[in-house]
Amino acid sequence: MRKHLDQKMGHADRVDQVTLERARAGDEQAFRDLTDPYRRELLAHCYRMLGSLTDAEDMLQETLFAAWRGLAGFEGRSSVRSWLYRTATNTCLNAIRAGARRIPSEPRPPFQPPEPTQRDEIRWLQPYPDTLLEGIADAAPGPEARYSQTEAIELAFVAGLQRMPPRQAATVLLRDVLGFGTEEVAAMLKTSQAAIKGTLQRGRAALVNSRDTSDRRHPPPGSDDERDLARRFADAYVAADIDGVLTLLTDDAWLSMPPAPHQYHGLDAIRSFLRASFDFRGDRRVYLLPGRANNQPALASYLTDREESTANPAGLFVLTLAGDQIQALTRFHHDGLYPLLGFPASLPSGS
Repeated sequence: MRKHLDQKMGHADRVDQVTLERARAGDEQAFRDLTDPYRRELLAHCYRMLGSLTDAEDMLQETLFAAWRGLAGFEGRSSVRSWLYRTATNTCLNAIRAGARRIPSEPRPPFQPPEPTQRDEIRWLQPYPDTLLEGIADAAPGPEARYSQTEAIELAFVAGLQRMPPRQAATVLLRDVLGFGTEEVAAMLKTSQAAIKGTLQRGRAALVNSRDTSDRRHPPPGSDDERDLARRFADAYVAADIDGVLTLLTDDAWLSMPPAPHQYHGLDAIRSFLRASFDFRGDRRVYLLPGRANNQPALASYLTDREESTANPAGLFVLTLAGDQIQALTRFHHDGLYPLLGFPASLPSGS
């Protein structure tokens, strides 16, 4: 079996070499053949670096353009995959350094929210559709990886990365998610192995100490328990049942609303926000459509207009679960997000 695998991998390497030579000669189809197998995982990597799907899509295109221009300098000493990750990582780092991310302006809520518990510095966080994980979720990481592709796409993990210095986040991703060795990561980031070890140690400590990355167990993704908890939240929210929502939350639950910096910690603070939100809703009807984002249950909300002829987007919830409760509610502003996650732009009232 081992001999067969070695022969198969050797054949793949030869095919890649032939394709590489064709791409170097200007064959665009050969370049696509060379890079297309890695597009989705590179997009996820850029998203983890930037916290934004729209920015990640831009950086993926920049990565592929840089790779096309840099083909002559690729000597084949590393794999095509490793070379592309090096290019993508440095493209993202350069964009962060240059302030090229499209950080959205703070949205104005349609009602006066209560005073938040705190204001968060993360304003560019966006959800990531589970459909884009297809084909990479089961990819075998390197031997030194600590997190699976699906674990490392969860909102808590991505938010924890956004609070780190960018090179620290890049080091954690390359070592602990993708499993590249210390020597290879040092070459990717043009630094020493000693520096990588120190940066990695600090990054791991930051994740352990982050409130976002609690190690509480949660129901398996897509399980009956997960669906039941999401359904009970939806029923209570649609009914404007504040106590019903709060009974589903942990005592130390968080409510955040990217790109607005407002955050509410604990049941009393979340109660005050829900009361203001439900008072604004009044007698209008609300609808919640189930979906998935960041390997977590998601709910797209719609609120009827004053004439009650149409229900329009009113914010996207992503639920972070802990056991049989909800540990965090992340409510994203809806601008441009619904189509990305496969939700309709509006609903006819009464649907």
